[in-house]
Order: sequence, then C-alpha cells, then structure tokens
Amino acid sequence: MSRPDRQHSVWGRVPRPAYGADYNPEQWDAATWKDDVRLMREAGVNLVSLGVFAWSWIEPRRDAFDFSGLDEAVELLHASGIAVDLATPTAAPPLWFSHAHPESLPVTADGRRLAPGSRQAYCPSSPLYRERAAIVTRRLAERYGDHPAVVMWHVNNEYANGNAHCWCETSATAFRTWLRTTYGDDLDALNDRWGTGVWGMTYSDWSQVTPPRTSTSRLPPALWLDFYRFSDAEHLACFRAERDIVRAHSPGRPVTTNFMASALRWSDYWRWAREVDIVSNDHYLGSEDPHRAAELAFAADLTRGLAGGRPWLLMEHSTSGVQWQPRNIAKVPGEMARNTLTHLARGADGTLFFQWRQSAYGPEKWHSAMLPHGGEDTRVRREASALGNAVSRLADVAESTCPQAPVALLLDYEAMWALELPDRPSSDLTCGDALRTWHRALWTAGLGCDIVPAPGAHRLLLVPSLYALSASTARALEAYVEGGGHLVVGPFSGVVDPDDRVHPGPYPGALRDLLGLTVDEYLPLTAGATVALDDGSTGNVWAERVVPDAGTEVECRFADGPAAGGPAVLRRGNVRYLATRPDVPSLLRLLPRWAAQAGCAPAPRGSGDGVEVIRRSGPSGERSWLFVVNHTEATAHVAATGTDLLSGARVPGVVAVPAGEAAVVEEGGTGPR
Repeated sequence: MSRPDRQHSVWGRVPRPAYGADYNPEQWDAATWKDDVRLMREAGVNLVSLGVFAWSWIEPRRDAFDFSGLDEAVELLHASGIAVDLATPTAAPPLWFSHAHPESLPVTADGRRLAPGSRQAYCPSSPLYRERAAIVTRRLAERYGDHPAVVMWHVNNEYANGNAHCWCETSATAFRTWLRTTYGDDLDALNDRWGTGVWGMTYSDWSQVTPPRTSTSRLPPALWLDFYRFSDAEHLACFRAERDIVRAHSPGRPVTTNFMASALRWSDYWRWAREVDIVSNDHYLGSEDPHRAAELAFAADLTRGLAGGRPWLLMEHSTSGVQWQPRNIAKVPGEMARNTLTHLARGADGTLFFQWRQSAYGPEKWHSAMLPHGGEDTRVRREASALGNAVSRLADVAESTCPQAPVALLLDYEAMWALELPDRPSSDLTCGDALRTWHRALWTAGLGCDIVPAPGAHRLLLVPSLYALSASTARALEAYVEGGGHLVVGPFSGVVDPDDRVHPGPYPGALRDLLGLTVDEYLPLTAGATVALDDGSTGNVWAERVVPDAGTEVECRFADGPAAGGPAVLRRGNVRYLATRPDVPSLLRLLPRWAAQAGCAPAPRGSGDGVEVIRRSGPSGERSWLFVVNHTEATAHVAATGTDLLSGARVPGVVAVPAGEAAVVEEGGTGPR
C-alpha cells in the first residue's frame, strides 16, 4: 500500500523504527527503575508506553494528585534517551471512584452490575466516569504536554475489550438519545426499520425502547445492530474527548489508542482509524494455532489497511507465552524475531511488547516480558536484546513504503456483526473464519493482499462474506467491475440491508443483477460435512441451489451434497460467485488462477508455503529492501542481490535463509548509510 505522507509531521519525534515495550514502574521500587533503564538501553529500546494503568498511582484519592513517581520515571527515561508514549490511565478507574460511584459500573444484559477490582470496570456512557477521565487526562496533559520526553500520547487501552456493551439505565437513556438523533425523532421510522410488527412488539413511546436485555425469546436483529453501533459510538466518544484534551495541551504530538483489530469483534476500526494520528494495534498469537504465522500476516495486513497509507505501530505483542489462553505455550527460539519482522515487512513503523519487566504478582505475572523473572541471563532477554540491535539497523527501512498489493479482501464490520447474530441459517457461517481462510490461502500462495473497506484500484477484489449490504456498497461494487476490476463474491452475500431486512425479490438481493444469477434456496451443511465439486475442489459449511441467468457461465458444479449437479462456481464477465465456502487447498488452486486472469503479478519466486517475501521501497523508488521471513523447517532460497542488514553479509544473487530465521536485503546496497 502506498504511503503518500511518510514525511508528514504527525510522526514528529517518535523514533523510527520504534522498539520497546509497555513499562509499569508503579509495580517496582525506584532502585529497580535504574536497572530497567540501563537494560533497556542495552536492548535497543527507544520507546516505552508509560502509565497505561497508573490512575490510582497518580491520584490515590479523589483530587489528591501525586505526580512525584511519574515525574521521576519520565525524567529517568528522558536522561537515558528513551522516548515516552504517555498514556491516559482511564482504562483502569481507581477503586475510590468505583466504590463512591457504583452506578458507573457496567451492567450485563441480565441486569447484573459487575463488581470493581479489574480494568475497564466502567460504563462508557457514564457522565461520572467521563468527568473524572477528563480531569485526570487534563492534569496529565497540562503537566507533561511540553515535556521533551513525551513524543506521543496513548489514550486509554484496548477500548471495548472487557466492557464492549453496557445495559445499565444510564446506557438505556443514552441509547434512546442516540436513536432519536439517528431516526430524526421518528418512532414510526424506527418501528419500520426494526420490523417490530413481528410478534407484535411495536413501540408506542420512546420510553419503551431499551437496550436488548435478556428476555423470554429473541429480540429484533435490527435492535441488536443499532445497539452495537451505539456502543461503538460511545467508546469512540470517550476517546475523542480525551484526545481533544491532549491535543489542546500537547500540540504537535500524535495521539493514538491501541486497537485489537484482528479480534474482529465490537469496534468498527475503519471509523476509529480516521480519529487517530497513528494507527496502533495489539496482536497476540494463539499459541496452539497451527496457522499462527498466517494469522500474524493477517493482523499486519489489516492494520496496514486501517492506517490507509499513514504510519502505524504494533503497540503490543509478546516475547513468548501469554497468561490468558488455556495453555500458554512458549514461543520457540527465533519466533519472537519472526513475529516482529513480519510486521515490519508488512509496513509497520515499529513494534513494542507487553511488557518490559515481567510482573511479580497479579493476573499477568505469567505473561512473558522483555525482561523475564529470571533476569538478564535468560533466553528471552538475550533474544529481545539481539532483536533490538537488529531493528536499529533498519532505520532507513522505516521511511519506506509497502507497494499496493494487486489483490484486496473486503472487510465490512457491520456486515460481520449482522451475520453472527442468532437465528441465521448456520452458526458455522461466520465472516471472520471466511476472511482468515481466504487470506491464509493468499499467504500460502505468496500473493500479497491488502484489506480494505470498499472497492479501490486493486485488480482483484475478494469478498468472501458480505451478508448485509447497503445500496451504496452495491453501487460501489458495480462501479468497480465497470471500471475493469475483477470481483469474487462468496456465498450468502448481499442478502439483507444494514437493518437485517431481506432485500426484495429473489436472492441474492442487491447483488442479483451484478452476479447474473438467482439463488433458489440456501442449503447449510451439517456439522463437519463437506461437498465435492467436479473440478476437484471441496466446499464446507454451506451450499446453494443456484439458477444462472442467460450469459452467466458455470465454471464448475457440485458433484454431491444437497445441491448435487447444480452450479458451484459461476462467472459473468469479470465477476465470479461461489455457492459454497472452499477449503484452503481448493483456494490455493483457484486464487492464483483468478489473480493471473485479473492481470496480477505472480508471487515472488521462492515465496509461499511459509516463506514470506515482501519488498519495501524508498519514497522515490531508488532504494528497496527485500524481507524474507522463513517460518518453515527448511532453508529458503530467494533471489536477491545486495546486503543483508541483519547479518551484514553480501548477497550475490540468492539469499539463503535458514529454517526459522529472516533476512532483510538492501537490494543493490552496501549496507546501512
């Protein structure tokens, strides 16, 4: 993806590439801080996130602010040349606040008020919470807004992680206000769009409208969707309020908040990305996921897409195991470096870990860190230091771009929310699984991929899942095809509008004319069942009985299953439709062929099957760097000429990258300048 504003002042004095960790000095005595800073310098750390959960540290009692510890930590870091990403600590309201104002605590759908004692124990609609969050943010921004150590700001932490939705009376009032604004104070319009005539649940007064609380049976899907939109908007309003305070007192310093993009849950990050100066993301691998290297690439590609050409950071990942999975498997030697270099290869301007020093107590004491419990003489500590020194040699790379990939995947968060509500034809038909499956096939084939919110200039646009489709998006897809783009659409797409109302006429509704077909019946498969296609492909989860229009070509048919003999893959000009969900081996046969037909360049030689080969180029194209990240158990050989910045070795025409290792070749270069 092109980076038109790499020199934009928004990056300011943030180190590039950034390397460091979340730092929590409040957990340690001041003598330990000095050791921390010394060891950080040895490890190549140039940026730390500071104060993320420090509200009770700096305001131990209401209005009794004590900045002495934070002052000392900031000065110590600054004196050692380590920049600070200063956080507002509002993800962790102090206990004095929660006990004084229990009405600020979140409430579940069945009416249980959650107890304080953990992070994110607040209702985002609470005016009491927002008032105190504004006060502590303002005090921080006034005190440190011009401090030379503070190069960027980090608002809150992982919004909507533990408190995505709240059903309290404060939220109910705010929800009604949001709805009245959204629907122009027209209750009849709300009744119409929610379909409340079903089961006779028509509202006759706004006071009757509540969040979707636990009831005797199902509630209108459109109610749920509006509640999801409202909840996301409330969290975003909290972010904007703190961001604007920071900007007023600390002009010129970028403001971010850490996304959890690849979780694909409750935040529409396309909307959030427009509100931050620097996109940052937290990503933790599923330690038992056999496809975790592909998942890593998916997270990086999605974050790059959210950045839309602007700088972005991996704000958190782990040096080894985490503490919150059922089995927290340690990363193998070299995996920490591969995880980091995968993100840098795919466009990141820096990578940070959670956290610097491993906690001695608390829920995260078994979460790995750059400095483990065992101290300096540990494998993880040695690898983290070696990695920091390697990253420091990539300063020129951080000024470079990732070329736009020829292939794009479309992600629509609201369509994902709609598909994963109850009462769909199959609970197995999820958007996240489809996106990851198609992306993993592209990754395995070595084909670069951007993740986008709407059609653009890509030669091939893949839409694995788009259950809910607005008229405007349908028109954008039509315009994309009319402009010469090649489109592939997965099953059960275009069926309903953004309010989950079925589009009039035969399926697939808003896409019927573009696809040139009618779906007569949707045929979900039983758990674990598959269907065979007559081209040797295999589908799972789903089948459809499809009737093609005149002029629509049937490329292959179902060989068995409930739609046996019927069309499975159809083509109308530059548009294809799949009436099932192909597995990865099938996509590995289909996607390269479709990419070639769309005029996409082939995958780089030597890439694929666990070997990532990605080129980043300088702003004017005169310099380029080839990243080769080898996730396999065999040596990879990739054509390249230049200097490997990680080893310093000359590369005469082919770079040999041992199993589990990586290379960054400055092509044609003689090393760092």
